[in-house]
Amino acid sequence: MKLEIIIGILFTLLSRRKISVGELARKFGVSERTISRYLDEMTVAGIPIDIARGAAGGVSIPDSFKLPKGLFTREEYAQTAAAMLAMIGQTHDSVLESAYGKLIAQSKTEKFDTALSGNILVDSGTWGDERNFSDKLTIVDRAIEECEALEIDYFDRAGEGTRRTIWPHLLIYKQNIWYVWAFCTLRKGFRTFRVGRMRNLTATGEVFEKIPFTREDIPLNFWRNERIAEVKLQIAPEKLPYAEDWLGVDNIYKEGGEYFAELVLPDDEALVGNILSAGSGITVISPPALAERIKKEAEKISASYLD
Repeated sequence: MKLEIIIGILFTLLSRRKISVGELARKFGVSERTISRYLDEMTVAGIPIDIARGAAGGVSIPDSFKLPKGLFTREEYAQTAAAMLAMIGQTHDSVLESAYGKLIAQSKTEKFDTALSGNILVDSGTWGDERNFSDKLTIVDRAIEECEALEIDYFDRAGEGTRRTIWPHLLIYKQNIWYVWAFCTLRKGFRTFRVGRMRNLTATGEVFEKIPFTREDIPLNFWRNERIAEVKLQIAPEKLPYAEDWLGVDNIYKEGGEYFAELVLPDDEALVGNILSAGSGITVISPPALAERIKKEAEKISASYLD
């Protein structure tokens, strides 16, 4: 009985946006204390249960959670779901309804793996991420299409997290990074969110009305609220392909037989890593503070390999 209820709770959460503990208790004929105990056990087992207190609270699972990959092929999803829906219409079987909800929840994150458009192939996943990043893009894309608000945990460069509700309007891909242009109800205005810093994406069920905007409204430098650095780099010829991929061909010039780049970059955790990735092939000419940071980080790396 216990296992059946836990599975039933899981199927219910996969097919519902949010549900109260009391409603779960009534659905499965047990006490609210029992439901709370089962939810704790599910959390310990690795299922990301989110319990919000208060009048507008409830129990939910982030939309980024999905059942094991390969449970069905896409064709099997479609045919099985259609057959179940027909049977539910005749039998009103609650078990079939739960299974149908499971199938829909599983199949709704199958879109953003790769996309082929004309002569362009976009693979939105990252190396070895087991499609987690692609699933996030799917959730955001669907929320944009359906004008549905998302709850997210957003982490800044320092690792500080805030819980936010956003109204996503547009996905943006720039320099190998995905962003979402969204109205933030916490900040009362539009913000550009880096998808890689968003966690626990959950569709709220709240429908919003899109706010008109133009291309000029979107700040595509993205760094106006972050620390930036005016950087000059010297690039060794053998690292030119790497630098061109990272910085762009137009930002690199040749002078006196040497290659240089001068541009404004976000002074975040990725800057030092990108420079160090080139080994000795990229040298910081300015600013001096950045050159000193590179030197200290290189010394730390060297020391970690000493006996």
